[in-house]
Amino acid sequence: MTYTEKIEKAKAKLMLEHPYIGSVATVLELNNDTEALTFSSDGISLTYNDEYFEKAPLDEIEFALANGAMHAVLKHSERVNERVDRIWQAASDLVVNAMLVKNGFPLPPYVYYDERFEGMYAEEIYDVLKDEMIRNDTLDEAEAVSEDEQAEEPQEEEGKGESNENGESADNTPQPASMEESEVSEFDMLSEELKEFFEQIFQKYKRQGNLPEDLNIVVPEYFSHKIDWREMLYKYIASYAKSTYSFVPPNMKYLYRGIYLPSLSSDLLRIVIAVDTSGSIDEALLGTFLGEIESIMQSYPNYEIDLITADAKIQSHRVFLPGESLDYEVSGGGGTDFRPVFEYIDNYIDYPTLLLYFTDAEGTFPANEPGYDLLWLIPEEREMPFGEVLILEEHH
Repeated sequence: MTYTEKIEKAKAKLMLEHPYIGSVATVLELNNDTEALTFSSDGISLTYNDEYFEKAPLDEIEFALANGAMHAVLKHSERVNERVDRIWQAASDLVVNAMLVKNGFPLPPYVYYDERFEGMYAEEIYDVLKDEMIRNDTLDEAEAVSEDEQAEEPQEEEGKGESNENGESADNTPQPASMEESEVSEFDMLSEELKEFFEQIFQKYKRQGNLPEDLNIVVPEYFSHKIDWREMLYKYIASYAKSTYSFVPPNMKYLYRGIYLPSLSSDLLRIVIAVDTSGSIDEALLGTFLGEIESIMQSYPNYEIDLITADAKIQSHRVFLPGESLDYEVSGGGGTDFRPVFEYIDNYIDYPTLLLYFTDAEGTFPANEPGYDLLWLIPEEREMPFGEVLILEEHH
């Protein structure tokens, strides 16, 4: 088996056994470098020695691809800031490798790993490594400049900072000196497309409950970043309008660089929205529900929305297509029973993928979880039997 065949087989194995990591690995830029000892990742690409890959067993190549994938989502180059680059590289290697071990990847014998750093963020590991290097007198004086001192140094005019021997600018942000302005712009566009793709697949596997263990340690901002609930809602919905990815044909824009980004096969937003119109829903909350539905319709040019209103029974069902305004009479006012909505969808709506249910969560729930994704939008924190929950915070 050639090393290229091994790479493809390792990708397929990752997709089967670790689908989130495999999805990232499929778009990883791979560079063959005969000067490399084994492999390395800088958060942008995976560099490997083809002679090493020819001799390495499949699980080592799978580990290399997984390592490169996790460095990509770690945002290695963005989080270095004024830190010493080589220590940050070591810290990020340690956190990524610890996560891969936690998820059952066999550890190659030469890989940088230390069990004492398990469960620690890259920033925490960096501080430990830097202190140890200072104590052992192995940190170069030039590298030991404090972050405060670096911050006080006079700033060069934009675009005129000198680069070090690695082709990086003085602030450690990767800026290849040989890049023309158009190439830098294209690189930024590629980075944005990759970030969007990473965000989409994160949301997809988060909904499926299929994220790797300790991913929150590798990329804590995915889990701790607090955003407005409306932004969260629209990111959630966007993953359905833009998550139909296909590699046949691939995105041709970056194919010449050997980067296989998926192309979008469809941007149709097709979802079901249910609105609780029971007596416990006051006029202000109902207005919030309907206002957000109208905003969703205005935000997407191509949609098909099944809108259901219900209290203890179905009050109405209407399909809205682009260009139609949200103009109809809301009825209800009785008790709340969620079961009729789920029964109605099962009987009358073909292939539902997502249900947004606007409610106060006070009612009778079905016994079984539906076979499609469900997001409850409720005014205050409540324990729900299944589905994801988004709190409409201004109604706390």
